[in-house]
Amino acid sequence: MREHWGSRLGFILAAIGSAIGLGVLWKFPYVVGQNGGGLFLLSYFACVIVIGIPVLIGELLVGRTSQKAAVLAFDSLARSKPQWKIAGWFGVLSSFLIMSFYSVIAGYGMSYILMSLNGFYQGLSAEEVAGVYDKLSSSAGISVLWHALFTAITMKIVLSGVRKGIEYWAKHMTRALFTILIVLFFYSLKLEGFSKALHFIFYPDVQSFSVSSVLQALGLAFFTLSLGQGIMISYGSYMRKDEKLPQMASIVGFSVIVVAILTALTIFPVVFTFGFKASEGPGLVFKTLPYLFAQLPGALILSTIFFALFVFTALTSSIPFMEVVATNLMELLGWDRKKAVLLTALGTFSFGIPSALAGSQTLFKSWKSIYGLNFLDTIDQLVSNWIIPIAGLLTAIFVGWIMDKKLSQASFCNGDKGSGLWKVWHFMMRYIIPVLIILIILQEGGIINFDDLFKVTSK
Repeated sequence: MREHWGSRLGFILAAIGSAIGLGVLWKFPYVVGQNGGGLFLLSYFACVIVIGIPVLIGELLVGRTSQKAAVLAFDSLARSKPQWKIAGWFGVLSSFLIMSFYSVIAGYGMSYILMSLNGFYQGLSAEEVAGVYDKLSSSAGISVLWHALFTAITMKIVLSGVRKGIEYWAKHMTRALFTILIVLFFYSLKLEGFSKALHFIFYPDVQSFSVSSVLQALGLAFFTLSLGQGIMISYGSYMRKDEKLPQMASIVGFSVIVVAILTALTIFPVVFTFGFKASEGPGLVFKTLPYLFAQLPGALILSTIFFALFVFTALTSSIPFMEVVATNLMELLGWDRKKAVLLTALGTFSFGIPSALAGSQTLFKSWKSIYGLNFLDTIDQLVSNWIIPIAGLLTAIFVGWIMDKKLSQASFCNGDKGSGLWKVWHFMMRYIIPVLIILIILQEGGIINFDDLFKVTSK
């Protein structure tokens, strides 16, 4: 018998925790910074509401209607078109690959908790603090150690199943995440750079915006909502039949927006207070924030709390990544949960070793010179630019064109008489969303540069 969520709150917190992930905490701020703030942020919000939430409804619908994980979910609803299993496999592959390097990044976060408790930044210059991260990432043994430890913690939680594992821990970690973020937000209110950060985040600067920024906002919306990764299909399969999908998806989507705003209002005031660049990139977390915390009262506590938040955030995403792969193995091969989870953990850990060793170049020394990026960044770019958008595209086409319309409508409406909302949603899944996702793939793949196509030359 398939497990189901013990409560509506359990599903909501698990889905929100998965959707937030490290993408909101470290990727969202620097992408916003690179695109000039305000207008990009508004575009991101619009993409979450107009595109992200409808696709989220589609993934939940596929999971709940089929009561299966990604691969067999598509197969059972494909009406004698077994080739649509590929849509599910894209999600499984995405989760497997992300988990392999997510645990490396999260492992660095665990290391920074320990280092923060020891006050490693005391008396160091900004360059020396940044150098600590370089030293950590280039230390092969230490990187693999933290990678293994984080994978083991995730495995332990997933082994406990849906209610006792995923739902139980998601409730506590997601609540802790919100609490810590709110505390840090109130702390940032006192900083001199808060007003400048407020202007940067919400003022629509047209000069810093471009057509390609809209497409980048759409890609970021997919990433931060955990779409195209098989996660929401699995979570949908644990939902009860009486839950209203549009309502649940909307709660998750708007919660992600709230957390994104809180994150921006926590990080950017610190950045502007000490004169760092808003577009500092992923190094913003590990290379600059510890130095910034060192300049503030209560540095040890503040730094430790922040990196605890970092690890909590990583766990809320790593749990569903491992669950997606394990659940599909259980259904496809008839394995029990213990065997599936153990082999999934071993697989993601083993494949993640080159990512853990990317900084030390212990393996594949010529990788960067051949492919232009180190192993970890290569896998990250492969997933973000290609696998997730393609998985999202296949899901939209499947729900819009392949799945039985009456079945789709019945699951969407869930007994409600009105079908107007379903008609709008179904039209978008058929015609609008596939086109927009294709534009993402073309832009991210460098096939078309929309900035050049829509460039206005001033006379």
